[in-house]
Amino acid sequence: MNTRVSDPLIFEIKGNSLDDGPGIRTVVFFKGCPLSCAWCHNPESKRRERELSFDKKKCVGCDACIAVCPQKALNRDNPYFVDRDRCTLCLDCVDICPSGALSAVGKAMTVEEIVRIIEKDIPFFKNSGGGVTLSGGEPTLFMDFTARLAAELRRRGIPVLLETCGLFNFDAFIERIYPHLAMIFFDIKMIDGDAHRRLCGRPNGVILDNFRKLHGRCRDGGIAVLPRVPLIPGITATEENLSAIAAFLRGLGAMRVALLQNNPLWFEKNEMLGRAADAAGEDMRSWIGRDRMGLIRSIFRDFEIV
Repeated sequence: MNTRVSDPLIFEIKGNSLDDGPGIRTVVFFKGCPLSCAWCHNPESKRRERELSFDKKKCVGCDACIAVCPQKALNRDNPYFVDRDRCTLCLDCVDICPSGALSAVGKAMTVEEIVRIIEKDIPFFKNSGGGVTLSGGEPTLFMDFTARLAAELRRRGIPVLLETCGLFNFDAFIERIYPHLAMIFFDIKMIDGDAHRRLCGRPNGVILDNFRKLHGRCRDGGIAVLPRVPLIPGITATEENLSAIAAFLRGLGAMRVALLQNNPLWFEKNEMLGRAADAAGEDMRSWIGRDRMGLIRSIFRDFEIV
């Protein structure tokens, strides 16, 4: 396998997706992100390294994994079952698990291997106006790999959409990745820089500046850039934050926005990876109700909400 040290791990290639861009899409999920959002809906994407996941709902209690583990890292008394300080990721437990309760998260793959998996979906792309979405994690964290993958897909006539947190080197992005894209979904989570640093791990100055520049290119005939706002109860979905985001977009003339409903199932994913849920607020465990969504949409009443 011809992979490079700087290449990402891929934790999922999901076909038949209807939620990550126009038409029927295949989504490639990268492992690794420069942010560490307290509410990350794909917590398995945060770290670059391979991880071990344990899904207690699938476990049949056979204990074959406990018997085979050379590090004695598996214990029923452990609330997460796996002692990740002991675990060396030998994956003997994954190989012997009959139910798939234990699984490895993250796989080294070449561009060619990924493309071979995607190619079988080309008829669906052509018939639906779909294509491939690069997601994660953060694909721009791996500029060279993402550029090679996007270029190869474009060469085959497959439209490529990028989902990004927006934290990247703009000049490198424009040179390497941008020419191969058909569309960009750009997340804007918070306007307040201090809150963004506290809850996402990094300040947001570069993110907001990158959006300004990409939107400017879009207005000058470049590819479409859709801002997306994740609606996290008590965190991003406050009137103050959403009004500030609306004002920011309105000031740039960006009048289309996607509002992303919170999905509290990410708490279970955290537990499967042996991580305690962030204590930023119990509200993060909630869906946003219809009445609250109506108030949120009213903040963006002059926008096209997609």
